[in-house]
Amino acid sequence: MPGPLDGVRVIDFTTMIAGPYGTMLLGDQGADVIKVEAPINSDHARRAGYAQRHFSAAFVNNNRNKRSIAIDVKASRGRELLLKLVETADVFVQNFRPGVMQRLQIDYDDLRAVNPKLIYLSMSGWGEKGPWAHKPVYDPIIQALSGLTSVQGGSDDARPRLIRTILPDKLTGITAAQAVSSALYARERTGKGQHVRLSMLDAIVAFMWSSDMGSQTFVGREVDVAAAATFIDLIYETSTDYISVSVMTNTQWTGFCRAVAKTEWLEDERFKTPAGRDMFANERLELMQSVLVTRAAADWLEILEEAGVPCSPVLKRHEMVRHPQVEASGIVVEVEHEHAGTLRQARNAARFEQTPTEMRHGAPHLGEHTRALLRELGYAIDTQNELVNAGVVASFGD
Repeated sequence: MPGPLDGVRVIDFTTMIAGPYGTMLLGDQGADVIKVEAPINSDHARRAGYAQRHFSAAFVNNNRNKRSIAIDVKASRGRELLLKLVETADVFVQNFRPGVMQRLQIDYDDLRAVNPKLIYLSMSGWGEKGPWAHKPVYDPIIQALSGLTSVQGGSDDARPRLIRTILPDKLTGITAAQAVSSALYARERTGKGQHVRLSMLDAIVAFMWSSDMGSQTFVGREVDVAAAATFIDLIYETSTDYISVSVMTNTQWTGFCRAVAKTEWLEDERFKTPAGRDMFANERLELMQSVLVTRAAADWLEILEEAGVPCSPVLKRHEMVRHPQVEASGIVVEVEHEHAGTLRQARNAARFEQTPTEMRHGAPHLGEHTRALLRELGYAIDTQNELVNAGVVASFGD
């Protein structure tokens, strides 16, 4: 049975991670995603990090379930070809800096002229307006400006720290996929396409507000210096390894104190309420650490689990993929890639009972489907050859 977005065609005019990750999610859910790259300057992710048989891990993990066509859209015939593709599409996604698409003459107004029902998603770093709109940006820069590094540091007084994964990139991709789905639903009701705009900065600020911006929430009563909260760093050292323990409710705090034989902590006025445990977080965390370091991780995990206290071992990446719970969830799968060999990847996280997601094919070579797509658009073999020979398109294998 096909995925929930079966029948939707997406033109993916994005590079790096944020855009490709978002469009891959749409492809996992059944959309026909056509990745458009330049014949010479292809997606930089093809050449980044771990690689095998001409495929980088960054590329295969963000570009499965896509077909590839290589077009020089700066050439008049290349732009003409892209417009023909757009005529057949439901969605167009791009993540270039403001102004680039206008110069290429493929901005929203240009594409709406050939496909009025098109959903056009523009992804940018900073947004379309403001003094930084045209500045280049990468994930760490967004983390810094958004305040996320301050949150990760633990408090405003501590050294700011990066989250050691590209959270802004990936969260922007997830937000993009959700926005496209909503726009498609709106089109079903209204029959109208639209321009959807999304910036990495907006995605991260909105993401942070639900849990990290309490000090700025109440107008007129803002707090200039944010202190550490109990959920900032809940990693504890034991005599053998690290574990994570989180006690939020009164019941969990009682269970923890009894499990570690420190019932006198229950009488400490500082810790009798959730608000008090937050206010005196540093003191409480130090007490918890002082007792947890006295026994082995396996012992504490058994004791705390029996007491109903949320806890977990702290796993390294190679341990995580083999943990029984991860294996039971089926989130990590092994798939065969036609060119790169056997891959270990995470499946699409959402599970649809009636319209399941599927890994239909792996990430493509540059221009792997150029010929097939030209045929679909009605280009005769002689015209295909002419376009290839002129460098307007590139086709893998030619």
